[in-house]
Amino acid sequence: MVLSEFPYPMTVTMVQLLSITVYSGPFFNMWGVRRYVDIEWSYYLKIIVPLALGKFLSSVFSHVSIWKVPVSYAHTVKATAPLFTVILARIIMRERQTTKVYLSLVPIILGVAIATVTELSFDVIGLASALISTMGFSLMNIYSKRVLNDTGIHHLRLLHLLGRLALFMFLPVWFFSDFWKLLYDPNVHLISGSDYKLLLLLFCDGGLNWLQNILAFSMLSLVTPLTYAVASASKRLFVISISLFFLGNPVTLTNIFGMSMAIMGVLAYNKAKYDMRKSGKKESLLPVTSNNLWRDKYTVPSNTPQILPTGANYINGHAEGRALINNNRYAGGNTTLSI
Repeated sequence: MVLSEFPYPMTVTMVQLLSITVYSGPFFNMWGVRRYVDIEWSYYLKIIVPLALGKFLSSVFSHVSIWKVPVSYAHTVKATAPLFTVILARIIMRERQTTKVYLSLVPIILGVAIATVTELSFDVIGLASALISTMGFSLMNIYSKRVLNDTGIHHLRLLHLLGRLALFMFLPVWFFSDFWKLLYDPNVHLISGSDYKLLLLLFCDGGLNWLQNILAFSMLSLVTPLTYAVASASKRLFVISISLFFLGNPVTLTNIFGMSMAIMGVLAYNKAKYDMRKSGKKESLLPVTSNNLWRDKYTVPSNTPQILPTGANYINGHAEGRALINNNRYAGGNTTLSI
């Protein structure tokens, strides 16, 4: 809605990054969010700075895509997030998926392809921007999860840190791209502050984007990147529906069929990931002891204090190596402990 009134995607991106930077500090302090943790400069430059650069580029391309093509089509393309997440997780983290997960990606790809072929307002730049932003956000999800695990930083402080770095990177770009255009655009009075409607729209857009980022980072801290991608795709279903009904984007029946197929693919992907996690949990519950007779004889009651030597390794509730139980030392095998 903002871009239809104000065709300056760079400025909209700048307003959103500025909102994250300005609002986060005082509100997070007021909410009692844990302070920053110390991060080594080598890790900071190797991971945090590229992550902030990715946030800045993904945000820019996301706004360019919405500017160039209808919202419904842009978010249909962004439904390919699970595809990019699976590919990137395989390359970066060496994660393997089940056959059902890979097959569930097929309707997503076909649905987006059909929607692309039948899109009445198709634009190559819009398509490319949507794909780049989707890949960038998928990469951000994976590395953000890694930073949260590696550093122990609070997820909201990570949001503030990335937003601030992305803003500093983006300000020179915005100054040379949109600032001078805004100065000489006779239809825009943003600099003088006389266009109150536009200022209100930008203020609301920045505030809502800040809240959306808080929810996104909070969810990312609780779930896996793949689960987060599924939730994001579900959000896109809602956005697509709203844009079709309220913004009146022109569509054809074939176009709607392609969008529906992509969404069904996301649902199938969600089910396949659920089955994969459920199967993994069942496997993790299987005992890993190699001497069942020894385990049955010397299993420690739940009310008995357990003292383990330094260096004992736990696997699914079992301790490998030596354990001191009731002042008797048992050697070898895997000692079953009630933890």
